[in-house]
Amino acid sequence: MKKLSLGLFLLTVLFFPTKAQQDKEIVDSFFQNAISDYTAYEQLRYLTKNIGGRLTGSPEAAAAIEYTFQELKNMGFDSVYLQEIMVPNWVRGEKEIARISSTVYGTTEMHATALGLSIGTGKDGLWAQVIEVKNFDELKKLGEKKIKGKIVFFNRAATTKQYHTGNAYGSAINQRTEGAVQAAQYGAIGVLIRSVGTAHDFNPHTGVMHYKEGVNKIPSIAISTNDADILSLQLKQDVELNVYFRTTCHQRPDVKSYNVIAEIKGTEKPDEIILVGGHLDSWDNGEGAHDDGTGVVQSIEVLRLFKALGIKPKHTIRAVLFMDEEVMQRGGKAYAREVKEKQEKHIFAIESDGGGALPLGFSIDANKEITQKIKAWQELFLPWGIYNFRNGGSGVDIGPLKEQGIALAGLIVNSQKYFDFHHAPNDVFENVNQREMQLGAAGMAALIYLIDKYGL
Repeated sequence: MKKLSLGLFLLTVLFFPTKAQQDKEIVDSFFQNAISDYTAYEQLRYLTKNIGGRLTGSPEAAAAIEYTFQELKNMGFDSVYLQEIMVPNWVRGEKEIARISSTVYGTTEMHATALGLSIGTGKDGLWAQVIEVKNFDELKKLGEKKIKGKIVFFNRAATTKQYHTGNAYGSAINQRTEGAVQAAQYGAIGVLIRSVGTAHDFNPHTGVMHYKEGVNKIPSIAISTNDADILSLQLKQDVELNVYFRTTCHQRPDVKSYNVIAEIKGTEKPDEIILVGGHLDSWDNGEGAHDDGTGVVQSIEVLRLFKALGIKPKHTIRAVLFMDEEVMQRGGKAYAREVKEKQEKHIFAIESDGGGALPLGFSIDANKEITQKIKAWQELFLPWGIYNFRNGGSGVDIGPLKEQGIALAGLIVNSQKYFDFHHAPNDVFENVNQREMQLGAAGMAALIYLIDKYGL
């Protein structure tokens, strides 16, 4: 009897694997398929090389909507459709010009980019003396007497002393978003900022800035980190030097645009949705590869992987390619609003908007019970280098879903190089590694598979 029992046990193990064994095999299959497939990488190539930077409201953004919509339809998903939204239409205009004029150093050309939503200088440009500050407190101490009629140069570098580059970015970002308002209150006629990035190079980083009602609007540009160092050095020797810059950017009326949505319908609970997303728009001074072309094609790849592996999910898996993350976040807000109006049931949403670098884990924005359940699956991901399951945020576009009690997550990647590329001319296809990007897509697909199978 003992021999018979042992034999039955072995047969059970061989022919009826445990749930843990099944889960491991399927999770592994997501990664194995992804890293050997180039579908998403070629989609990224087309998005970046054939379309390029996709500023919300632009012809390039419209081309990206049409391309991804047709691509999703051709891939044969159960449902592909557009969600209409109205988006801002800021236009960069002609290439920016910026130069230093010093009696000591002569003329020095700078690498510059207008900040998003900034007004332009007009065709004649802006010429004035420069005053350098590190923060708003220094600006306040100088006051109107020393600032009026001048160009304010905000020269606070992102900190280099933190591992988390998002925190480094956050340490310097308010000079970009609020600098024009703060400087204008003291009579400044223009603002230039040190690019908010972690590299020392000649790539200027753009990004959105804001005006305030009742405060004079003044033009704002960013210069590269190297140019900021040069300007600061020259100011130490020539406090009366001048800077000239010219921009022709301007705001047009809002235009119609779309979120692009594709689904694999659930077999058991088609009205319950698991969402994966990234944002389709990007800044126009680069190709929008890491930010967020990779998130777009990874979201599509999640659906492709389910289909390629023949996995029929219980719940509906929905990929959303959001529009207008960079400027006003109207795509994400409109999506959340429609979810509430239609009373759609979402059980989980995950976003990729940190670049296509090597995945390390997931940040989880959910209650304790859900967080612990997701963390319990960590061992299945360890062979693929994904180990960091932590409490934290999710993403800008899925963020508005939080108030509806939906569990959220974000893909964590190795971000050490991300802010070298972020909003800069070097955010191009060539700086994305196919294997790293695909590991991220597989990680999200595997997590969605487990949530679909076991629920939250």
